[in-house]
Amino acid sequence: MPSSRDVLLCTATAALVFGAALAEGSPAKPMALAVLSVGVVAPLMARKTLPLTSAGLSVLVALLGFAVPGWSGKLVAMAACASAAYHRPNRLAGVLAISVLGFLLVPAFVAAKPMGTTTVLTEMIITAIAPAVVGYAVRLRGERAEQLARLHRAEAARTVAEERAGLAREVHDAVGHHLTAIRMQAAAARHVLTNAPPVATTTLDTINDVAARALSEVREMLETLRDRPSGSRITEVADLVDLLSTSDRKVTVELPSGLDRLPALVDHGGYRLAQEALTNAVRHAGASTVAVTVARDADAVTITVEDDGPGTPPDGGVAEGSGIRGMRERARLLGGTLTIGAAVPHGWRVRAVLPVRAGQR
Repeated sequence: MPSSRDVLLCTATAALVFGAALAEGSPAKPMALAVLSVGVVAPLMARKTLPLTSAGLSVLVALLGFAVPGWSGKLVAMAACASAAYHRPNRLAGVLAISVLGFLLVPAFVAAKPMGTTTVLTEMIITAIAPAVVGYAVRLRGERAEQLARLHRAEAARTVAEERAGLAREVHDAVGHHLTAIRMQAAAARHVLTNAPPVATTTLDTINDVAARALSEVREMLETLRDRPSGSRITEVADLVDLLSTSDRKVTVELPSGLDRLPALVDHGGYRLAQEALTNAVRHAGASTVAVTVARDADAVTITVEDDGPGTPPDGGVAEGSGIRGMRERARLLGGTLTIGAAVPHGWRVRAVLPVRAGQR
């Protein structure tokens, strides 16, 4: 069902087209102008759910009014074609077919005299091709802006996670070290002072217990700062793929079964590696397709991200930025390897191999 806003917009547009025809002094009967105006606008109420059908019906009505002087329904049909290209960017060829057929070929066929070359070219660009191209361009620009916003949010989240993990390590190393030293000193004093008064013994036991509880609480608190997933994280690569796929960039993923039983370190590290490789492919490769493949055997998990971008790594190697260096360091800490090279026939391939045993240490 069309919304009240769509109904109001279409009603206002029909009234405007009808009023413009009367103001232009069209010789057609007012009833015929009203029927044509409503007919060319009415399909637009289904432009979001049935865009191609809406454009086709609007163009058909515009053709019926082709010979009516002063009637501007053709502009509404052009808007319908632009809307169809916006809502169905993957059906641009169909929209162009409707537009060219309705605004060029049929008018040229039924015209009283044949069109000249210049006239045909002008009509094709302005009325047949331009609406579909404009609608597609607006959709593409919106998707790219949304994609850029998603990338910024993903990078911000990754930065925050890394900062929190670094903070957790620093606090654990500093506070944890001192609390452990306090416990050891208290236990040593308790062991040496065998003839100490009861109050001294009780005090040392209290210091030991309080330090132990404090160390435990610090560790629990730091767990909330670390980016520790509660369930399988690497399977969330599928969600990343859905977010990064657009009409002009197809991102696919292959995930095997059994990934929910990976050790936590490998699961989390594999997700971060795939996230970084995907972000690099989308932002820098200029690819139309990106394929993510996760494979697992008894010994290791292999994560491959491959794109068909126009560039390939130079013979001298890959110029590594902080992102690639971070991926290499993460793979190294997990006991794995990271390789980056040329894909066939062109593009980039990032492959990380992480031994399962790394997360079981």
